[in-house]
Amino acid sequence: MTQPTEAAPLVSLAATEALAARLAARARPGDAILLEGPLGAGKTAFARAFLRAAAGDPTLEVPSPSFTLLQSYETKLGPVHHFDLWRLDGPAALPELGFEEALADIVLVEWPDRLGRFRPADALILRLVPIDETTRALTLTGWDGRL
Repeated sequence: MTQPTEAAPLVSLAATEALAARLAARARPGDAILLEGPLGAGKTAFARAFLRAAAGDPTLEVPSPSFTLLQSYETKLGPVHHFDLWRLDGPAALPELGFEEALADIVLVEWPDRLGRFRPADALILRLVPIDETTRALTLTGWDGRL
């Protein structure tokens, strides 16, 4: 297992967006990015910035998939699927959502603790923890040799 890397804190939304753009530039089909952290940690902000960078469109409309559970986007990197599993009790609904098929593309998953047996072993894990209103502690795990 990869050892977590404590990164410099993200001190603003702009810092989160810059990180998302850097990771989008390294992402490729078959990658899973798991976004961990409490409510308000910046998971959706990261996903929105990642998708805008991947699409090459800073104005791309990226609603939170909290109620739809899944939003898919065609990007310059190929399809990217944004899952928000907050409302799921566990992994039982994932096959119906097409999660296994989506893993051939790029997936962003908020609340990955609900993945159970579907959790990709080779995923990049971003753990965001609020320090104050604008600053987030960041821990990265995974993607050995790619970061």
